[in-house]
Amino acid sequence: MRVLVTGGAGYIGSVTTKVLLEAGHHVTVFDNLSRGHRAAVTAPARLVVGDVGDRVALDRVFAEAQPECVMHFAALSQVGESVRKPDLYFENNVAFGTNLLSAAGRAGVKRFVFSSSAAVYGAPERTPITEGDALRPVNPYGSTKMVFESLLEEYGKAYGMHHAALRYFNVAGAYSGLGEDHRPETHLVPDILHSALHAGKTFELFGDDYPTRDGTNIRDYIHVHDLARAHLLAMAAIEDRSVVYNLGSENGYSNLEVFAAAERAIGRKLPLKVGPRRPGDPPVLIASSDKIRRELGWRPEKNLEQMIADAWEWHRQHPQGYEE
Repeated sequence: MRVLVTGGAGYIGSVTTKVLLEAGHHVTVFDNLSRGHRAAVTAPARLVVGDVGDRVALDRVFAEAQPECVMHFAALSQVGESVRKPDLYFENNVAFGTNLLSAAGRAGVKRFVFSSSAAVYGAPERTPITEGDALRPVNPYGSTKMVFESLLEEYGKAYGMHHAALRYFNVAGAYSGLGEDHRPETHLVPDILHSALHAGKTFELFGDDYPTRDGTNIRDYIHVHDLARAHLLAMAAIEDRSVVYNLGSENGYSNLEVFAAAERAIGRKLPLKVGPRRPGDPPVLIASSDKIRRELGWRPEKNLEQMIADAWEWHRQHPQGYEE
């Protein structure tokens, strides 16, 4: 199948591009490289440098690539930044995302796989969270994902476009020479590993007074390759229907437990300090992924220790990230 991957030079987009190529699909990556990396795009995928805010560039890439499916990863994704700059997040994730949906509709695309988030649930009343639970985001990032899911429903009615909204929980790990390189880095696992690689750097934990077993946030983690596999299954499933799936391991780990697992993977103790809570962070997010397991046969294959081990190997080989 011909697939257009927006944000395909980023962490999850680049790994999904690699998995698509391995499965024999033809991939065009559309990325403005503001937060992605040219070196993360695997040949023979074609990289087109462009922005989802540019309607002319979008129409051009749809005409050239003639995709049968769009996989949309091109979104801003830092919770704290979204609280400080909600205008930036609604512009990029919603307004520019609408440009993409419109271009896909004009081009007759019938399959659209969306990188959504567990942030749409906010601070849930129960765990594990199911797809039918209320959507009550507590930060602008989660709100933009919820709004875009609504747009998918409306564009589907207008253009006959089936979609998969994949609500991720925390993603970690590395795959086939591709890893996580955000600048600045705000995700827990790579931030811990950076502190191990750079002498004099102390890892800072954001809050230890949450109503959890050790006072730190509890999250559900999924390996980036397991996540990518789910995208291919979802693409096949939406030939004649639209779906919404949680993607997680159904296990919750606190930030302190992840930190301890990283120390075991590295083989030594790491410096740690505790800072204030980060705005917009709910205490606990754990997914029920029973629905995608039942309907598509998807199962996560790697546990937290394997995610951290894979990530540590990538970061040791790329201490400065992608060099471009």
